[in-house]
Amino acid sequence: MGLVLDASAVIAWFVQRSDPGEAALADEILSNVERDEAVVPALWFIEVVNGLLVAERNRRTGRSEATRFLAELAAMPIAEDRVRPSAIQGEILKLARTNGLTSYDAVYLELVLRTGRTLATFDQKLAEAARKASGRVFGDAA
Repeated sequence: MGLVLDASAVIAWFVQRSDPGEAALADEILSNVERDEAVVPALWFIEVVNGLLVAERNRRTGRSEATRFLAELAAMPIAEDRVRPSAIQGEILKLARTNGLTSYDAVYLELVLRTGRTLATFDQKLAEAARKASGRVFGDAA
């Protein structure tokens, strides 16, 4: 199953989720990405860096660990979406308005709907918007 990978799912590989079920789901997402390439919007790279910075500032990790994690991510089969953001701005605006999402989250929803891939996220509002739009969410019953 091909995934659209949200930054929240990736940060869960680095900073373990406190809920055991969510930690197990993060591990399942990681295994899936290792088997089958994931696709991410260009924004994802910046969101991952921000998540690492937040973890550093909250003293949940150190600089060297964050840098090492970025190097590990770079070696994984994660591909950047090749559609230019300017080509999908209108659709992102529509999805954000319709679902009460930020434009940042609507980018992920647009990618899920356009590619037919499954969304991997811990963002409940984004997951619910994907379900509402007939998208698939990783961890849901098939």
